[in-house]
Amino acid sequence: MGGNSSTSAHVNGPKNSNNDLDVEGRGGKFLTFFLAGEEYGIEILKVHEIIGMMSITAVPRTPEFIRGVINLRGKIIPIIDLRLKLDMEATEQTDETCTIVVQAGELEIGVVVDKVSEVLDIASGDIDDAPAFGGDVRSDYILGIGKSEGRVKLLLDIDRVLTRQDMVRLASADGDDEAQGSEVEDARDIEPGTGLRAA
Repeated sequence: MGGNSSTSAHVNGPKNSNNDLDVEGRGGKFLTFFLAGEEYGIEILKVHEIIGMMSITAVPRTPEFIRGVINLRGKIIPIIDLRLKLDMEATEQTDETCTIVVQAGELEIGVVVDKVSEVLDIASGDIDDAPAFGGDVRSDYILGIGKSEGRVKLLLDIDRVLTRQDMVRLASADGDDEAQGSEVEDARDIEPGTGLRAA
């Protein structure tokens, strides 16, 4: 399961710095990225690193959005296509396509995005609640709508993007049999990563 990884980035910071997460719990630093021309963000404390696309080994009998697994420095990491998970159309891979390795609940996973943008500090006052879409539309994975420099970004709660069933499937994909029989803990009870680290 080898492959060529391109660039990796890192940003270090304290786990619970007041600058990383404000008192209302939604503001802080976010890694922003693009999907289908729209900008999204993930809390920086959930992000471990950014890597270039690697050779992905498919895992049979998994949902379409689970691309497979990679071998990242000896560790097996499940990879999901965030476009497919969010019911967007698949797209061709480009030189800007990359994988963001994040902590989602108990699992370290990679999410494939069109391209990474920047790290932004967004205050709680600049984050609005997600609009109500009606009872049939699930939006609990949206942390809020962030506003920065006149632009709007959809901030994702990566722990809620994946359902509990998704977590079990991903645990199975990376060979963690023990995780298959255990309950997936609420991510708010789990210490997140401290930032991006170099490959």
